Amino acid sequence: MKNTAWMALAAVTVGAVMTGCASATEDKQPAITNILQRDADLLLDYGAPGILAELDTPSGPVAVRSGFGDVAAGTPVPWDAKFRIGSFTKPFVSATLLTLVGEGRLSLDDTVDRWLPGVVKGNGNDGRKVTVRHLLQHTSGIPEYVQGLTYLFTRDTFEKQRLATVTPQQAVALAMTFKPDFAPGTRWNYSNTNYVLAGMIIESVTGTTWQQAVIDRVLVPLDLRDTYLPDTSADIPTPHAVGYERFSGPGATREDPKYGEPIDATTLNPSWGGAAGEIISTTDDSNKFLRALVRGEVMPPAQLAEMQKTVPTSPEFQSNWPGAQYGLGLVFIPNSCGGSWAHGGDIQGFMTRNGVTPDGSRSVIVTINTDSPQRKTGLAAPTRDITTDLIDHALCHS
Repeated sequence: MKNTAWMALAAVTVGAVMTGCASATEDKQPAITNILQRDADLLLDYGAPGILAELDTPSGPVAVRSGFGDVAAGTPVPWDAKFRIGSFTKPFVSATLLTLVGEGRLSLDDTVDRWLPGVVKGNGNDGRKVTVRHLLQHTSGIPEYVQGLTYLFTRDTFEKQRLATVTPQQAVALAMTFKPDFAPGTRWNYSNTNYVLAGMIIESVTGTTWQQAVIDRVLVPLDLRDTYLPDTSADIPTPHAVGYERFSGPGATREDPKYGEPIDATTLNPSWGGAAGEIISTTDDSNKFLRALVRGEVMPPAQLAEMQKTVPTSPEFQSNWPGAQYGLGLVFIPNSCGGSWAHGGDIQGFMTRNGVTPDGSRSVIVTINTDSPQRKTGLAAPTRDITTDLIDHALCHS
């Protein structure tokens, strides 16, 4: 991308960008604040328009930000910004389903067909052989429906159809037009279809929408007042950053996606993500959820233990998070102080990354207002997820 206002602003030196820390109170942890501020500033070189990160510690929170929430206006990401969390939705859905398991309403060993008869069928897909555990663990082999939503991947079609509604039934039916990735339980592969089906099972068990079940079993008990389940609503509650999206061009590769000009993708119908990725939240609510989750405040101990039983992930997944192991909607990621639990998320205009220590004493949330960052010319491609250092420093340094 050349000669654009966005690039001119995103590529400015750290000394000229908008930065800030200790959002509403005097900074009482200057050492870690300075480290995180440096890490946030460095993310601008990797194509982040703006960054907001909040670390929760026993000594209190630390928040830093850098870059711009609105590039044209030259304003930062609001300290209390709402943002789309993408696949960070999955731990909320998994936790909800696991509370139902704890209540004896269903079993992790139940088949999908037990709750959704005939829904997973065709092209070798068979819901009689896939269990609830397989879904939450991404070991079902059920193919990814998003590969069939081709309008999401080009600028013209996205702009024309960004307000389109995709129902769970439509998403799963689209997945069924593809052959399984592998036999259930034999491998691991990330597929959003698994969590769309998990949401449908929650509805079958409870008789309510999956969104209402999440509200009843997670949001209300934890008092997460700034977390939203928008269903088909296209707007993000204020305040929020502008979400910028680029689309790959001809000849794109993983190393060089050949991105075009960024567009404002803030407004979109998130139903295409559904129970796999529609939630909107804040750094404060997200930290509160992560810490409560690993402390056992969301579900009974037996179900938390099941959530934290992990399997190896694919080489592609580990190219961003080396050594990552996947549980039931939680990822264990090794780091310099042993490891953390996490689950990131990407959706048009927003990237969410996070981590929480196993004891729940420290957690960090990072939101970037693009999920298609374009690094500066001449900068080597990252060998890990671009937020790795920030999250490691947040969780492992005082």
